[in-house]
Amino acid sequence: MMFGECHAHIFMNGADYKKAAFIHRDEVKDKVVREHLREYQERSITYIRDGGDNLGVSIRAKQIASEVGITYRTPGFAIHKKGKYGSIVGSSFDNMSEFRKLVGKVRQIGGHFVKIMITGIMDFSQSGVITGADLNHQEVQEMIHIAHEEGFAVMAHANGVDAVRNAVLCGVDSIEHGYYLNDDCLAAMAASEVVWVPTLAPVWNLIGTGRFSDDILRSIKALHQENVRKAYQKGVQLAVGSDAGAYGVLHGQGTLNEYQALCEILGTADEVKKHLQSGEKRIRLKF
Repeated sequence: MMFGECHAHIFMNGADYKKAAFIHRDEVKDKVVREHLREYQERSITYIRDGGDNLGVSIRAKQIASEVGITYRTPGFAIHKKGKYGSIVGSSFDNMSEFRKLVGKVRQIGGHFVKIMITGIMDFSQSGVITGADLNHQEVQEMIHIAHEEGFAVMAHANGVDAVRNAVLCGVDSIEHGYYLNDDCLAAMAASEVVWVPTLAPVWNLIGTGRFSDDILRSIKALHQENVRKAYQKGVQLAVGSDAGAYGVLHGQGTLNEYQALCEILGTADEVKKHLQSGEKRIRLKF
């Protein structure tokens, strides 16, 4: 495999989040982590950037990964505003003083970068809707400033035009997911140094499972496809990251699924491969 995995959650299993988390409730189970890492090894994937968890799994995984020749990067945990989406992967803050302390904790536990949660996730019962309210511009600006001030790159979970544009204008280093964008937002991304990891596989792999309406999923897919195509044309830096561990996205195989989905949209020309490799290189250098 010529690409790494730029967005994974090693503690998840691709099938049932609650059961996956329950396994590590008392202590991290090395056997399970090794099984997941083996799926990457078998596909010659030697770089993984994790999105964090609240169980200490990804911190342990970076230690195990180094033993088996995998470069592993993780924030340790994601940071979300109290009462907002993000508790499944991290810790919350109520004010910027608390946020700063959490950034300090990232350093203390050996995290490589800071991940912030700016929005909720897609509401799969209806197209174009994101769960929960976005963080405001001032909050996002201060969060990114604090993290950068402490020497960390920032990964942002964000969906929707306003949230993504805000994060980009505030200097975020990577956008994760980024569903429901428009041309103005893509233009702002193209004018910046941000890397977009569009995580196509979670939606693509849901179609046909019966978990949600295929009509709605295809509607979400169609818009995201078009935005990824436009982003590439505008020069937005893209990278391969599948959200491995999410429902229907298996470790190792998810990376292949993600690359295949990107090829369906952008083609398989050498220019496309070089573009995606460039995005991963930028992530490796910053994160």
